[in-house]
Amino acid sequence: MGVLELVKEALTATTRNKLRTILTMLGIIVGVGAVIAMIGIGEGSKRASIAIIRNMGSNMLTIFPGAPGTHTHHGPQAMGSAEILKEDDAALIQAELQDSSVHAATPQVQTTRPVIYQNATFITHVQGTGPEFQTIRAWELEAGRFFTEGEVKGQALVCIIGQTVRANLFPYGDDPLGQTIRIGTLPFQVVGLLERKGAGMWGDQDDLVVAPYTTVMRKVMGRNTIQRIMVSAHEGEAGLAEAEITALLRQHLQVPVSQETPFNIRKQDEMVQAMDRQAGILTALLAVAASISLVVGGIGISNVMLVSVTERTQEIGMRRAVGATKRTILWQFLSETVVLSVLGGLLGIALALVAVDLLGRLQIPAVTEGWAILLGLSFSGLVGVVAGLLPALKAANLDVIEALRYE
Repeated sequence: MGVLELVKEALTATTRNKLRTILTMLGIIVGVGAVIAMIGIGEGSKRASIAIIRNMGSNMLTIFPGAPGTHTHHGPQAMGSAEILKEDDAALIQAELQDSSVHAATPQVQTTRPVIYQNATFITHVQGTGPEFQTIRAWELEAGRFFTEGEVKGQALVCIIGQTVRANLFPYGDDPLGQTIRIGTLPFQVVGLLERKGAGMWGDQDDLVVAPYTTVMRKVMGRNTIQRIMVSAHEGEAGLAEAEITALLRQHLQVPVSQETPFNIRKQDEMVQAMDRQAGILTALLAVAASISLVVGGIGISNVMLVSVTERTQEIGMRRAVGATKRTILWQFLSETVVLSVLGGLLGIALALVAVDLLGRLQIPAVTEGWAILLGLSFSGLVGVVAGLLPALKAANLDVIEALRYE
C-alpha cells in the first residue's frame, strides 16, 4: 500500500467510532496545546521583562560604592553608605570619557518621603539627579520643562513629577505645572510632568519625584555625599565604558594596584542577559511540565489501539488470508496511530493559538512561536510512532488461523 492509501485507510478507521477517536486524541490535544502555550508564556514573559529593563534607559550603567559583589540588591533602597563617590566624579567621567565611550553622567541620591498638595498626601520615591537624567533614562516630558544646571547649583526648590504622583496628588485632573507641593516640610514648584513609563525592575517607574540632587541631598536628606552615579554609554560601548570608568576612578581615587576596587558598576545589558537566562530556564521547565500530558496522551492512544487490535482480530485474519503481509498490517495500524496523533496535534495547535490570543486580551504576556508549533507537531507525530509500535507489532504477529477463529 502507498502512503496516500495508508493515510486514507487510517482516516476511514478513525471515523468508525468518532467519540472514541475524540477521547483518544484528547491527551494529545491538551499536551500539544499546553506545550505551545507554556513556551509562549515563557517567551512572552521574557520579552516583556527585557523590554522593561531596556525601557529604564539605553546602555545605562550605575556606579555604587562598595567592592564588586558586596551589594546583593541594586534597587532603590540599595544605596551604599560608604562615602567613596563624590559629586565631581560624575563631571569627571563625562568630561574625560565623552569622546570615547560615555554619553552622559550624573550624580544621584534617592529617598522616600511624603509629598503633599492641599489635602492629598502620597508617599513616593524622591530622586535627586542632574539634568542629564533625561538623556540617561531616555525619558521625555509630557508637559513643562526639566530643571537646569543653574538650578542644580543653586539648590532650587523645583521638581518634575511622574504620572502616578500626579494621579494621587491631582486626582481631579488639575494641571500640576506651576503648583507648589511639599516634600516633607519644603515647598517645591512643579515645573515638569514626565511621560508614563509603566512597570520597571523595582516597581512602578512613574511613582517618583525628580529634583536637583543638591536640593534633595542637602535640604531633604541632610547629607553631603551622593549615593551613586548614573552613566549612559554610547551605543554598543557599555563594556568599554565600564573598563574606562573603572580605570579613571581608580586613578582619581588613587587606589593601589594591589587593592580591590572600592566601587562596583552594574550594566543594564547584564540585567538583560541574566533575565534572558532565567527566562530560558523557566520556559524549558514549563515545556517539560506540559510535555507530561503528551506522554499520558501517548499511553492512552497505545491502550486504545491495543483494544482496537483485539476488536479487529478477525479483520486482520481475513486480510492476511487474502494475501496481506505482516509488513502491510504493521504499517496499517502504525499509520492509524500516527494519523490520530497528528490530528490531535493540529487540534492542539489550534487550542494553543486560541489560548495565547485569550491571554493577550487579558494583558498576560504570551506569544506564538513558530518553532514551538513545529516542535509540538513533531512531538505529536513521534508520540504516535512510539505509542503505535506495540499495537502494530501485536497485529502483525497474529496467527492467521487463530485470528480467523477468533470470536
